[in-house]
Amino acid sequence: MRVLFFTQLKDVTGCEVLELSSPSPKNAQQLWEMLLRKFPALSGHQKTIRLARNWEYADSETQFTDNDEVALIPPVSGG
Repeated sequence: MRVLFFTQLKDVTGCEVLELSSPSPKNAQQLWEMLLRKFPALSGHQKTIRLARNWEYADSETQFTDNDEVALIPPVSGG
């Protein structure tokens, strides 16, 4: 699984891309648990971040596998 971090999340994690390996599909909660173990500082951002799987927004029912590209999408501000 390839995980992409954008904007301030790159600073929080110290990376733009993370390769994760998981023995079985994970739902959103399980994926978050994996990410928070690796990057505890993400916990302060979790409520405002959307997950996307293979270019589509994910929900709590989405199953993530090793072949997926997952993006953590922070809030977007405009003006």
